[in-house]
Parts: sequence; structure tokens; C-alpha cells
Amino acid sequence: MGADVYDVARAMGMDKRIGPKFLHPGPGYGGSCFPKDVNAIARLADDVGYEFKLADATIAANQLQREMVVQRSREMLGSFEDKVICLLGLSFKPMTDDVRESPALFVAEKMLAEGASVRAYDPAAMSEATKVEPAIQCFNSSLEACTGADLIIIATEWHEFRDLDLERIRSLVRTPNLYDTRNIYGQEEVRNLGFNYICTGRNFGSSLLSERDR
Repeated sequence: MGADVYDVARAMGMDKRIGPKFLHPGPGYGGSCFPKDVNAIARLADDVGYEFKLADATIAANQLQREMVVQRSREMLGSFEDKVICLLGLSFKPMTDDVRESPALFVAEKMLAEGASVRAYDPAAMSEATKVEPAIQCFNSSLEACTGADLIIIATEWHEFRDLDLERIRSLVRTPNLYDTRNIYGQEEVRNLGFNYICTGRNFGSSLLSERDR
């Protein structure tokens, strides 16, 4: 619809029953708690013959978010065949090496299956990630991982990714595509450096609503 996810989140957060915290867009939940617990609730409901639509919708919505990363990346590149993808972040959240239910690993596995090479850098989770998917090529820095990439995906909001040397990275990539799933950067600053830039929940094109209808 052309809306900005942050405007929507601010409006939701004005309801004190919800509050303004934790309303951050991204590629879907991960880790050992939320996915497991919601799946358990849905299974318990199913066991007693109750269709728990809220739990089912939560699972479906979070699955859709990670699938959308794959879909939008494919649209940027045309196909993944013979493409080089750089994943910045492998853990499901920063400050951990936990890759359980990590959206980044889901994305990597899908792209590898479609013929891509996947390079990655994560400050803590590379060892754990390659136990799950050995085909991921891990490097010692963001710059190394980005070298020769056709698409860079910021998958985890590690603090150090907020201060990437984007000008240097622009000179190292094969094709300047950046998918910021965590909305770390602003579109203007990145596009001014020559990147094709997309993020989560922010449509920088025209809205479906006319000026008269706003």
C-alpha cells in the first residue's frame, strides 16, 4: 500500500496494551523459544481438536517473512544460478552464536539449492552455522565476505554492521545490490553510493493512494 512500517508501528505502540517496544520489522523470528513455543501451542490445540488460528497465523506470518527475503532477492537478481550472495549475520539475533531457526540459514539453504554461492560473515556464529550448512563460505570480515558479491543481505542486526564501509564495499562487489532486512540504513545514504537498495516494510515507490485520498 506504500505505507511505512515505522509509521504503522508507532501507531500500534500508542495503544498502551501493546506498547512501543519490540515492534521492529525483520525476516521473521528465530531461536529456541518463540518458534518452539508457538509450534507447541498449535500442536496442543490440534491434539484436542481446536483450530488455534492465532498460533497458526503467527507461524505462517513468520515463515512468510523469511520466504519473502528469498523471493525479493530472486527478483533483484533474476535467478540465483551462478550468483554470489553475501550474508552479513548468521545468528538469529545479535550477541549470540545461536543459529537455531535462524532466518539467515533458511535463506542460505534456499539460495544454495538454486545454484548460488553463499559467502558470510558473523562475529560469533560462523562455526555453528557451518555445522548446519557446510556449503556456506565464511570469512574473517565483512569486507572479505562482500568481495565479488552480486547481492549483500544484512540478516542480523549486529552493532558492527551499522558502521560498514559502504563506499569501500561498493568497490568490491560484482553487482551493487543491498538487501537490508533489518532496516539498519536509510535508503538515501545507500543509494547515493550507487547501490540498488531494498529493506523491510518500507516502500519507497509510489503509494496506491492518490494525494486526494491521503
